[in-house]
Amino acid sequence: MKNAAMAENDATAAPAAGSSGKTASSRRIPAGVWILGLVSMLMDVSSEMIHSLLPMFMVTVLGATAVEVGFVEGLAEATALIVKIFSGALSDYWGKRKVLAVFGYALGALTKPLFAVAPTMGLVLTARLLDRLGKGVRGAPRDALVADITPPTLRGAAFGLRQALDTVGAFLGPLLGTILMLLWAGDFRAVFWVAVIPGLASVAMLAIGLREESPVKSRRTLNPICRKSLRQLSASYWWVVGLGAAFTLARFSEAFLVLRAQGVGVPIAFVPLVMVAMNLIYAGSAYPFGKLSDRMSHRKLLAMGLAVLLAADLVLATGHHWLVILAGVGIWGIHLGITQGLLAAMVAHAAPAELRGTAYGFFNLISGLVMLLASVVAGFLWDRFGASATFYAGAVFCVFALAALAWPPPIGRQVRPEV
Repeated sequence: MKNAAMAENDATAAPAAGSSGKTASSRRIPAGVWILGLVSMLMDVSSEMIHSLLPMFMVTVLGATAVEVGFVEGLAEATALIVKIFSGALSDYWGKRKVLAVFGYALGALTKPLFAVAPTMGLVLTARLLDRLGKGVRGAPRDALVADITPPTLRGAAFGLRQALDTVGAFLGPLLGTILMLLWAGDFRAVFWVAVIPGLASVAMLAIGLREESPVKSRRTLNPICRKSLRQLSASYWWVVGLGAAFTLARFSEAFLVLRAQGVGVPIAFVPLVMVAMNLIYAGSAYPFGKLSDRMSHRKLLAMGLAVLLAADLVLATGHHWLVILAGVGIWGIHLGITQGLLAAMVAHAAPAELRGTAYGFFNLISGLVMLLASVVAGFLWDRFGASATFYAGAVFCVFALAALAWPPPIGRQVRPEV
């Protein structure tokens, strides 16, 4: 078994220097990954300007409860993740991914004005669902595009880079939101209108800047989600899906980080800085940990990520000063940097190329259902027992996820041993 693993490592290792010009290019992350990362960055600036303020807007302006916030956030994120199964399968069937990605980004950009004019929770929920519908449409085709254009030995780094650029937007958005809230005396709706601009810019960059030169064309005419096609997805792939679900159960909506900061007395105008801090750390750690995942056991790296999340939950559960809460949020960001790109790379490694979009779709379908459950439970615990109970429950789920990680992966399609 050890010799076979060594042979597999040798087969996927980078070729020796001087073998060919193609070898040199295979050591560089493709330009298309940079474009997709920059597009994600602009859309995240747009989205996070709104999302970092939305929980407070719902509670202070529209009078929502924590359960309602948890329901809206959980249902919205679940919608995005569930829709990915259909967009991913459609991209496999067509053999084209860019057109779906452009449509998804456009839908997300065009829903931003709804937040600015929403008078009730009903329209906020509608806008949030449409916005996340766009995210769902673009998500699986975009991730499959990254996997399609990146050599297997660089996938961890490529997904880490895209995630890092995406997260740069995720901290620039709340930072800009905070500045505008201070300048405009807490005018939520005016900030929401500004968020429309980077959203439209992301659509233009993707439509013009990325050329899908060699789209992946399925060699089959079957529906990618029919039984015969799904048999192509190995047991090791479904093991990764199960791990993703366990991680999602332990990591509920980040809206509760915003509410936690508000609950310890952080002024409303400065609360978005909590998400700035988290995403700054997330962005800074995603690419280094992505590169590390190309060189070490995925199971060990995932265990490290869960241990970090467990520590974050305990800090957030026990802290009562804003500096302690900020530390917990920072630790949460490190966990995201360790795990999110890694899980995406693991899906790419475990799935056949012609079913890659479908594979991401099913992965996110399961994660979406679990996200809804986790966020609703978190909101219930928050209203009934207080903020600390929510984060203690997250710590307990981390322990269960670590137990699931101890279950050995089945032998199957893997780029390296010990995925």
